[in-house]
Amino acid sequence: MKLVRRAFLRLTAGAAIAPHVLRGAAAQTYPSRPVHIIVGFPPGGAADIVARVIAQWMSERLGQPFVIENRPGAGTNVATETVLKATPDGHTLLFATVSNAINTSLYDKLNFDFVRDSAPVATVDRLTYVLVANPSVPFKTIPGLIAYAKANPGKLNIAAAAIGSGTHLSGELFKAMAGVDLVNVPYTGSSLAFADLFSGQVQIMFDALTSSVEHIATGKLLALGVTTSKRSERLPDVPTIGETIPGYEASGWLGIVAPRNTPIEIIDKLNKEINVALADPKIKTRLFELGGEPLELSAADFGRLITAETDKWSKVIRGANIKPN
Repeated sequence: MKLVRRAFLRLTAGAAIAPHVLRGAAAQTYPSRPVHIIVGFPPGGAADIVARVIAQWMSERLGQPFVIENRPGAGTNVATETVLKATPDGHTLLFATVSNAINTSLYDKLNFDFVRDSAPVATVDRLTYVLVANPSVPFKTIPGLIAYAKANPGKLNIAAAAIGSGTHLSGELFKAMAGVDLVNVPYTGSSLAFADLFSGQVQIMFDALTSSVEHIATGKLLALGVTTSKRSERLPDVPTIGETIPGYEASGWLGIVAPRNTPIEIIDKLNKEINVALADPKIKTRLFELGGEPLELSAADFGRLITAETDKWSKVIRGANIKPN
């Protein structure tokens, strides 16, 4: 009986250890084939360019191609669903953005729950937005804008380059926290919004710093404030909006997520390699050129960021009753 019992204990102990050993072995051999990073935007945009910078680094570091696949559609939901329903082995990843946190509340019916069905891997960078104005406006600062808007409710037009975008919701958050009545003018793209901003048909707009900085430098646009909690290195003399409205903060972010149940050993391996990339001077410079700054977080902290952003933008969307186009 003792011999039988000992054999049974050895078998059960081996069974308990086996999954851990297999997962560890999988992480050691990962990636065993090309890794596909799915981007929910067309080629050439900021998210696509940053994804390709990271993909090249990972390909060189891990010895397998990291291939970018662009699958735009439904505000990134097509790409997101593709990844979240993929085999959780680390070979299909999503290049996630703030849109993923926004879409959870913006769309009434999705075939997935982003927070529940994703495994956060690593953040890549944070994107600064800037509140810009046509230079002809009768105010030059955020306090001046708020005072003018309160004295002239419904008289200022604010452009929204895309309904439900990070820049649009930054404006909605501003309206709510400043207590001002601004007329929202929706567009189907930033080029049309810029044309009307330059002509004065709309007076102000929240935009990505990357696409506005040259217009600010040439005087075509006036920078009133940046949305991040600290001033931008590219516009050090432009105050944050939070300096006038305490607690105001908004920004875009980019990162990598995997399907739920992806082995933690693979997630840790990817997180480590991406964070090494973010410390590389060449990668830092490239992200800076693209209007971002490296955002190095653990997988767990990235998960907390996603949860916090999902809750934050849910309140803005419901408070303003925003619906997708």
